[in-house]
This record gives sequence, C-alpha cells and structure tokens, in this order.
Amino acid sequence: MADPSMVKIELKGVTKIFGPTPAKVLPMVEAGASKEAVLEETGHTVGLRDVSLEIPQGQTFVVMGLSGSGKSTLIRHLNRLIDPTAGQVLVDGEDVMALDGRALTAFRRARMSMVFQRFGLFPHRTVLENVSFGLDLQVSGRAGREASRAKAREWISTVGLDGYEAAYPHALSGGMQQRVGLARALAMDADILLMDEAFSALDPLIRRDMQDQLIDLQSRLRKTIVFITHDLDEALRLGDRIAILKDGEIVQVGTGEEILTAPATDYVAEFVEDVNRGRVLTAGRIKLDCAVVTSSEAPAEALKRAGNGELQVTYVVDAKGKLLGAVTGSRIRRAIAEKTDTMESLVEPCQTATADMVLEKVLPLTLQGDFPVAVVDEQGRVQGMLSREAIIAALAETAGVVKPVQQ
Repeated sequence: MADPSMVKIELKGVTKIFGPTPAKVLPMVEAGASKEAVLEETGHTVGLRDVSLEIPQGQTFVVMGLSGSGKSTLIRHLNRLIDPTAGQVLVDGEDVMALDGRALTAFRRARMSMVFQRFGLFPHRTVLENVSFGLDLQVSGRAGREASRAKAREWISTVGLDGYEAAYPHALSGGMQQRVGLARALAMDADILLMDEAFSALDPLIRRDMQDQLIDLQSRLRKTIVFITHDLDEALRLGDRIAILKDGEIVQVGTGEEILTAPATDYVAEFVEDVNRGRVLTAGRIKLDCAVVTSSEAPAEALKRAGNGELQVTYVVDAKGKLLGAVTGSRIRRAIAEKTDTMESLVEPCQTATADMVLEKVLPLTLQGDFPVAVVDEQGRVQGMLSREAIIAALAETAGVVKPVQQ
C-alpha cells in the first residue's frame, strides 16, 4: 500500500453498472454474480466491480486490459465523466462525488487534463489556437490572451512542433496531431494527466516516438499520469505501476517486474507469456554479490577480504566507496609476490550499470570488457555485479510459461 501522504488518487470500492436501474442490480453484483449472468438476467452491463486503487503522486500509473475490460470506464470516473453506481473517488483526499456543477467544472479545468485516443482537436482552429484553448477560457482581455498564447507557444516548442503554430489539424500527421493534444493538456499545468489509449491510433514507429517523448517529459515534470492501454509492451515501458483489469475487476497491481515474474492468475500469466523479458527485468533484480576492497589496502589484506581469490573478480573503491575499477584474483596474487604496496595501481577499468537498467541494455556491456558489469548506485558505490552468464540464465529461467502465484 502506498504512503497515505503520497496518494494522489484513490478509488474505494468503485462499482459501475450500466442500465436503466443499476441500483436494483447492485445487490446481485455485490453477491458475486458474473458479468455474463448479470447481463443475461437483467440486461445490465457490469463496467467495474469493487475497484479499489491507490495511485501515488508523481507516478505513471498504467491501467491495461483487453477490450471491454473496463479501462476507459475507470479513467472516466476520475474526472466524473462517469459517476459510479457505488464507491468513492478521492483526489488529494477530496471526494470528487461531493462536487457540485461549478466546483466540478473548476476541478476539471485546474486539476486534470485529458489526452484522447482520437486527438480531440478542433479542426477549425490552428495548432496555436488548439493548444491555448483551455488557457483562453481562464483569462480575459488582450494581456491575458497574449499570455496564454505565449505559454501555448512554449509547449508547442516542447513537443517539437516549432513552425506549425498556424497549421490546421488536417495538415498534420497523426503523430503531430497527438503532439498537439499532449501540448494542450500540458499547457493547463494540471497536477494529473489522464491519457485514454492516447497512442493506440498511431503507427508503431510514431507510437514509440511518442512514448519516448512522454518518458522524457515525465522525467522532468513528475506529473501524476493515468495511462490507459491494451498493449502490454506499452504498459511495461511507461508504467511505474500497472493495474490489470478483466471483466471490470482488478486482477493484479504491481510493477512491471512483479507482474512479469509473479503473475497472480492464469489470465495474467497468459498476458506476459510472450514478453521480451530483457526489456523489463532490471540489473537490480538479478545482481550477484561481489567482493569489494579499498584502493589503500595492501594486496595481501585485500585477497583475504576477497575470499582468497575464490571469486574471479574484485572491485576496488576509493575511501568514499566510489568504484574505481576491478582486478582479478590472479593479479592480486601476483602483486603480493611483487610486494606491491596498495591495490590502487592494480585497478583496471570495468563497465557499470545502474540497478534500474534493463537487462537488454546491460547484456551488451558484458561484451565490452574482461570483467562482469558492476552494478552501482547514483553515487557510484558498488551494489553487486552481473556476468553475461548470469543474465542469460535469468532470461532463460523466465522464458517459458510463467506459473501464477498461488494465493
């Protein structure tokens, strides 16, 4: 469970039933009747069933599932485009359901921006006019309008559309139109960005480019992003955490690694079966223990601390614990015979990786030197090591059918 002080959005037992008399059908849903049974007996459709989620501030939270799983229904509850049949939606602890018409309008304008699958641009407005539309609604007078246009130009530049300010949507490619939609949402400077299948209408190369841009923007802006997708690769690439929906129910919530390596159900296991695990598993998850000595130590002392050379490589650090390089056990023994004073002169360069680096990027590094890759933190302190053999073994271990975790 997330730290309560860091929870931005919370859903508590949200159930949504579509039909003429949802309140009368609610007891049947709460009793556990299946979606199919509810539809057959009552003609009502279960959109969501008892969904409870905590979405931390500043994270990209991905909700994924197949068509009809309830993804879009869920995201539309967050800004009350849809009201729940039962349950609560809280933003910063405030009950969204308690907002009246005027307060709800202000809430939508100030707190949340939305990016749609089909871009949602005004065809009769230029790029500049589309991006500044929401800003224009909040200002009055010439000075206010000029300020909103200036801010819109900044975001147009940020998404790489300099020079297209006067263009109309029909003159833009799909990827460019989606950039306009993203710029319009970001220009509002809302805390929360809702993205409903925002990239699914784009060609694969353009889609990946938009994903890259979103990752880059999020690294700087740290918005709370709720991203809806049916694409697992997209979910794994973008999401800090992922919720998987099936028939309106949450079947698992976790990081990409957690879902990939410990699927909670057969349904999730089938989802992750064909995923390229090298793009998801990280160095920190499979790193191995290693020997670490300081550069000022005498080789004989270092050899003892390194297990008398039983480990083929020893990492050498400075007085502050920062990695300097590596040395083999045989080189240490030779230095003892040569009566070398300290380890400092024995150090050779080695490749490094951070704990959050995916194995797909670490594996090539193992081919660029004679030593295993050192896994280091932001200060350059050694956390472990990874050899080529260890990476291949980890990928092979999870390459088959993943068994669901027994509850």
